[in-house]
Order: sequence, then structure tokens, then C-alpha cells
Amino acid sequence: MQTTIDEIAPVSDGALERFRGVIGAQWVLSSVDDRRSYHDPYAFDGGPEHEASAILAPQSVEEIQAIIRIANEEKTPLWPVGRGKNLGYGAAAPVLRNSLILDLSRMNRILEVDEKSAHCLLEPGVGFFDLYDHLQANNIPLWMSVPGNSWGSVIGNALDRGIGYTPYGDHCDMLCGLEVVLPDGDVIRTGMGAMDNASTWQHYRHGYGPGWEQMFVQSSLGVVTKGGLWLQPEPEMTAKTEIRFPKFEDAEWAVDVLADLRRRDIIQHNIVFGSPIRAATVLSQRADWYEGEGAIPDAVCEEIMAKFNLGWWTGKINVQGHAEIVEASMKIIRAAIEPRLGKEVDFEVWRKGDPISKSARGVPTTIGLQAVNWYGGRGGHIGFAPVMPSKGAEALAFARKMKAIYDEVGQDYYTTFTIGRRHINNVNLLLYDRDDVEMVARVKSLFTRLVDVARAEGYAEYRGHIDFMDMIADTYDFNDHALRRLNDKVKKTLDPNNIIAPGRNGISPYHPRKEGAE
Repeated sequence: MQTTIDEIAPVSDGALERFRGVIGAQWVLSSVDDRRSYHDPYAFDGGPEHEASAILAPQSVEEIQAIIRIANEEKTPLWPVGRGKNLGYGAAAPVLRNSLILDLSRMNRILEVDEKSAHCLLEPGVGFFDLYDHLQANNIPLWMSVPGNSWGSVIGNALDRGIGYTPYGDHCDMLCGLEVVLPDGDVIRTGMGAMDNASTWQHYRHGYGPGWEQMFVQSSLGVVTKGGLWLQPEPEMTAKTEIRFPKFEDAEWAVDVLADLRRRDIIQHNIVFGSPIRAATVLSQRADWYEGEGAIPDAVCEEIMAKFNLGWWTGKINVQGHAEIVEASMKIIRAAIEPRLGKEVDFEVWRKGDPISKSARGVPTTIGLQAVNWYGGRGGHIGFAPVMPSKGAEALAFARKMKAIYDEVGQDYYTTFTIGRRHINNVNLLLYDRDDVEMVARVKSLFTRLVDVARAEGYAEYRGHIDFMDMIADTYDFNDHALRRLNDKVKKTLDPNNIIAPGRNGISPYHPRKEGAE
């Protein structure tokens, strides 16, 4: 079994001077304050375990190629980030201490928006607010999908398999055509972009021969410098609703019904199906409800539900498209849910010309970050999100098991079943006060325990925090971790000096500059 190497020696002054010669001294950030500003803001220990030696901020493909050439010569690892806002997973901080952060936020051009074909071409520094503002300012009738926290990079989020809550909410699936600088400095384009004068790069992702696009998703095999993304043509009509399921046990039938509607594309998006604590963390603080020891009692959860008009589970649904299709979909959803729920399902309808606030359009927001204030103090969170089948009995059984563990250790049970076509991402948020030593230790222990419990059920995470990447990779253990061996073989072939993001997602944590590394 591999062991994560926590740090290597800091980069030399000579190497930093070489990088300054490529991108300018003002874009090589190495002061203490600079480095601290790239710490994980929610780090358990304040961030020094993953501190970078310096930050490099290039603005072009040519500068990245030059940086990679020098990094290979100096055996200095790089940690690429789009905007460094992957909050809850380590933000901009690298796995391997004293790596150089390759901050691509200056590469923030919207290179193309094709209104007729409904796609765009972006650099990795383009954020969700940037793209949204561009579409709005230019009256482009295309809609985008956004994640719950929209601070980050559009392409970076898709490359980490982030999700949103519209028909285009599987962000990774919306990628079409990448430009990538490889670990040896060569530049490739995937799919149809492999043709010099390609006119279909953002139209068809597969190209000719093997499809390499997924090789650069959640990987350390290159630096993505451009990405194509499909956008949603503005619909004629939308309808949205929140459905409140009053009992904990309702999870079984509700998940089965919602998952069936999702598989049939009556509901066209990933469905948010969350516990009352999920809403309460955004709308209030824990001290507003309970200041006793241990997890919030169920009786207090009932008070939260009454105050904010929630069910034990609250599901958010929207449908979009031509008016006739939306009307028919609402009818089908009501017929599937109302007899079991015992009440009507009310939709808020938007039609072209109505105020956009009534629509189910994806609008960037950061309001979800309020959750970190739940316990007070200097808040933080980490997500545990195993993938499981979209089956109601399994969802309810797992929810019971997880809630019992949260209750036992004294953490408030924040969970969401995000229902896809055939799977669920069971997003469990572990909130904490970073200044509460006992709580931090409890959360660390709880995370490890949840990984083990999910593993026993045959469930594993789909993305991971930098502190736990090896642990999560270890759960993928078929045939004595054959997948990890394959990942490492490819990594060592394409990146023999382990320059690009060593240790990301448990891939090749060794580094040749570490004394004794194999």
C-alpha cells in the first residue's frame, strides 16, 4: 500500500528566479502572506500541512509550457487550480506540501459562445458569475447550470465532476473538447479538436480512436487550458416546486418514486432531497435552536421543520421545456406523488416574459456557504458523499445507519440524497468550529468511520478532500487495487518526474525529490 508523502523540500531561490523570468516577478507569489492566502480556509489545523512553496499565475499556454519545462528540470511539483475555490475539498491547497500552486485564474477569457449550437469555449479561470454575467449582458438566450456554491471555475468544477440542479446539471457530461498541456509540455486537443481546422470541436466529443477527455477528469495527467461546455437553450416554460415529506421513513417510497421519474426524464435534473438541518444551517445558527450537549434532538428538528415549513425530507424539483411538455410533466409528477403524500403538489410556473426570478434558471450563488457558521466560531466543513443505487429501501437503511452514527458521536445530521438517473450522491456535510479542538478531533474520526461504514455497504466516494485522498482511493480495492496500479502506470509513463499534482486522488504520491522515495 502506498503512503502519502506529506512534504518535500521548498523550491529553491534559483528555481523561483527562473519562473520569474517566464511570467514576471509580480506573478510569482512567495511571501508568507501570499502562501497563507492559498491555505484551505476550512483546514482542521490552519493549513500548514498543505502549504505551498509559492504560487505561479501564468496567463497563456506558452507560459504554462515554459513553467512545466522548468518544473521538470528542477523536479518541482505543480498543483494546478482554476480559481482555487473547491471549498470543503481543500480549496487551492496541494496534497504535497511545498508544491507550487499553478493558479490559472488569470486565464479567464470567454473565448466563444455559439448561440445557435448552444455551447461555449472557456479558459479555466472563468467563474460561474463571469459566464452568467456575460450571457445576461449580451442577451444570449442560453442558460447554464451552477453548483450549490458558485464561487469556483466553470471548467474546474466540471473536471472534478461537480453537479448542478438543472437538465444540464451533470457538469462533467457537458464537457466537449479540451485543450491540455501534458507533463512534458506538449499541447493536445481532445475529440474533434485534434484536427487543425476543426469546425466541430464543441459539437462532438469523441473524435477518432480512443477518447481521452475523461483522462483529464479528476486526474494529474495534464493542465487543462481550454474547455468546451454545452449550454441549455432557453426553454419556453419552467415549473418548480418543493415537496415536503413529513416522516423520516418517507425516504423509502419518495426516493423510489423520484428516481423512477428521473430515469424516465420526466424530471430532467439531479434532485435535491435533504434533511431539515440542511436548510437550517443556511437560514440560522445552531444556538438559535439548541445549546445542549450532543446532536440536536429530533424534537428540535420538528421545531425547525415547523418554523421553516419543511418536511423531514424536502425535495426540490423543476421541469423545463415547451409549455405542452412542462404541463404534461407536472401532471405526471402530481399523479405519482400526491396519492402517497396526501396533499397537492403546487408548482410555481414561469413563461418567457415573466420575471426571471420565478424561473428554474441556474443562477450563481454563494448562500450555501452560510452553513459553515452553524456552530459559530471560525466555521468549516468537509463533505462525505458516497455513491449508492437510487433505491428507496437502501437509501432509508443507510440514512438510519448514518444518523445513528452522527447521534452517537454528537454531530448534527446534515444529509442530502442527490438523485441522478441511476445513482445517488449521498452528500453528508460535517460541520465544525475550527477553534473547538474536541469537535475537530470528533469530525476527523467521524469521517474515517463513515468511509469504513460506506465501504462495508459497497459504496465509495466520487471525490475527496486532500487530507483523505489516499484513504478514499484505497476503497477501490478490486483485484488488489488494480485501478490504482493502472493509474500509477499511466502517471509514471506520462509524468515520470511526477510534476503535475502528485498525490491527487491517491495517484502516485511518490516524488523523486523526496529522499528515499521509490
